[in-house]
Amino acid sequence: MMNFKRYQRVPVVDYPEREWPAKEIEKAPAWCSVDLRDGNQALVEPMVVEEKVEMFRLLVEMGFKEIEIGFPAASQIEFDFLRQLVERRLIPDDVTVQVLTQCREHLIQRTFESIQGIKRAVVHIYNSTSTLQRDVVFHMDREEIKKIATDGVAMVKEYMKSYDGEVILEYSPESFTGTELDFALDICNAVQRAWGPTPEKKMIFNLPSTVEMTTPNVYADQIEWMNKHLENRESILLSVHPHNDRGTGVAATELALLAGAERVEGTLFGNGERTGNVDILTLAYNMFSQGIDPCLELSDVKKIAEIYERCTKMQIDPRHPYAGKLVFTAFSGSHQDAINKGMHALMERQSKVWQVPYLPIDPSDIGREYEPVVRINSQSGKGGVAFVMDSCFGFRLPRGMHKEFADIIQAIAEKQGEVAPEQIMEEFRRNYLDQKEPYHFRKCKITDFEADGDFTTVAVVTYDDHGQTRQFEGVGNGPIDAVQRGLEEELGINIKVLDYNEHALTSGSGAQAASYIHMMDQNSGRVTYGVGISSNITRASLRGIFSAVNRLFGTV
Repeated sequence: MMNFKRYQRVPVVDYPEREWPAKEIEKAPAWCSVDLRDGNQALVEPMVVEEKVEMFRLLVEMGFKEIEIGFPAASQIEFDFLRQLVERRLIPDDVTVQVLTQCREHLIQRTFESIQGIKRAVVHIYNSTSTLQRDVVFHMDREEIKKIATDGVAMVKEYMKSYDGEVILEYSPESFTGTELDFALDICNAVQRAWGPTPEKKMIFNLPSTVEMTTPNVYADQIEWMNKHLENRESILLSVHPHNDRGTGVAATELALLAGAERVEGTLFGNGERTGNVDILTLAYNMFSQGIDPCLELSDVKKIAEIYERCTKMQIDPRHPYAGKLVFTAFSGSHQDAINKGMHALMERQSKVWQVPYLPIDPSDIGREYEPVVRINSQSGKGGVAFVMDSCFGFRLPRGMHKEFADIIQAIAEKQGEVAPEQIMEEFRRNYLDQKEPYHFRKCKITDFEADGDFTTVAVVTYDDHGQTRQFEGVGNGPIDAVQRGLEEELGINIKVLDYNEHALTSGSGAQAASYIHMMDQNSGRVTYGVGISSNITRASLRGIFSAVNRLFGTV
């Protein structure tokens, strides 16, 4: 048995007056990407300068207005990258860059050297405040830890004197989730008294879940408690920086927003230390799916993913929310059927609101394609095959035809596994459109006659019978009826057209129509569908009749 007794529960917050459970997220927070610092430092192969430049440009294109670009005092490559941004004038006027530094004088000095020439920068200072780190790392009491923070503020103020840009101070009590709330409040209040923020010139308090230690509701309690007890709250921008150690980083962040957080630091696809930072894309797409403007440009997730994977050399999991290759894919037959019916209902009702089972958002809204939404294997059903034929190739199979064609594909899937859309279309063509043996329709002359107010149609059909060209004449109340009667007499068969459907395949002058004929051999009781296509709807229908006859009386 696992020795679970080695571990102890993290204390929860005694906070019965919490209000966040009754709230809803109504708008996007201020986003700050930390891909170039927190994300980059967690890579096996950290990005080189040009890769960081490409990533920075992507973040700007996506609409991030705050970007943490590094820890410039930590290494020469970090410093050089920042100087590249300055010297190549790559920082837009509406983008605020953020730099991280510990509360140590030589690091703060080097940080200010790195940001010379930048109009506006967030200088992000931090020191660890948790009970555990005070004990085993720093061997300091609360007052000593608090002095590190306030000394850091004093040093920032000193070096600001020789800086010609605007500085926004950010302070993080690192390991906030492992810090007693009263001490976290004490040190934050001491920092703001030392800095002197105003409602017009706010400072940022960033309360990180440096290590995710317990359930998301506890983090929300901690954030709301701080939100309600901070001094001079109107002069504070309350930020969170969640990690994902327990796999609940997104949930913790969403609850923190309910609890009063106004700003979120995170990364694309959740890259970061250990199990990663909170994934800003998932958060933003979650808001988008609820009809909230995420305030980021996210319409091409494939491009974002491609640049991310190239620069970080990390692979996105196929099940990653929204971006993974399989997240908009259904293999289950019942899921496929529901998606197919939902898509049809959406089109028929011309609804402006997206409501399709199993698809929380329209994949095309974020640059994903419909082609992989439904993938066919041995677990799939009739609805999935019909969806592929419709979404990929434009054939809206009649409901009664779904099972007939799905059974053909099912037999293939059981032998080989997944069946690609192209192979499904090839089987459709082979089994229906190319059914020209033994009877191959060539042409037909249709003539209508009127007598005593009634119309009679005469069809003269030219066709091949086992390679020999032949002709017959049929009379009926329309082209389909006339050809059916003519075929019965010509071939000595007894057939009945049970149903008929048609639709346009494409639009424009070269449009084609598809015709579906549901036919019965009245002697045996066998039924099948035939399909024909043509730019002429009558010709498409007659091809469908011959397709069905060949399926009933040929070699199928």
